Amino acid sequence: MRCVIIDDEPLALDLLESYVNKTPLLTLEGKFSSAILAIEQLKENPVDLVFLDIQMPLLNGLEFARLINPEQTRVVFTTAFEQYAIDGYKVNALDYLLKPITYSDFLQAVHKATSWYEIAKQPKNERKTIIVKSDYKQIQIELDKILYVEGLKDYIKIYVYEQPKPILTLMSMKSMEELLPSSKFMRIHRSFIVNKNRINVIDKSRLIIEKSVIPVSESYKSVLTQFLNERS
Repeated sequence: MRCVIIDDEPLALDLLESYVNKTPLLTLEGKFSSAILAIEQLKENPVDLVFLDIQMPLLNGLEFARLINPEQTRVVFTTAFEQYAIDGYKVNALDYLLKPITYSDFLQAVHKATSWYEIAKQPKNERKTIIVKSDYKQIQIELDKILYVEGLKDYIKIYVYEQPKPILTLMSMKSMEELLPSSKFMRIHRSFIVNKNRINVIDKSRLIIEKSVIPVSESYKSVLTQFLNERS
């Protein structure tokens, strides 16, 4: 994977460069002391991965992340401030590394990026698994075992067949909806995405999956109607 490093701290730049150089999966295309300096190069020569500091003058990392295409270039934030984690995931960051960054944490983020690109290259309707981060671990989930997804304020809960507790991950409902194939999943509420093949009962404005009752909002009733027409 081609990558760049953006950080206004020289020591942080040098450390991450040393990590990249000893990681065979990565090729360093450039390092920059400000996001402003990186913009033009990335426009002309997009890369797969950006290791990006958040607190920088003129243009901070969060602002920079909004300027790049997340389908083409993924971001791994590198910062000393844990309070930016939620903001980081709101701009679809792939990972969030807290300074001081160890090589093992760095390598874990690289492997997550590799897995993401492998899945992204598959046609969406042929995907069999997804990978999410939960409790500082990368968890691979079989799509057929997902019952439904519930959106909270900044997190989502993924309910999986025969698992007593849902998997909690910092991700937006929009990102999850884009990740899941529409042939198998549908959004039926602002806060719920369901596995079409796991629906047990449809009762007016609600669905039943296993023992859970899930509401269908008015704005998504046409989606449910289309589903029923396809299955009838």
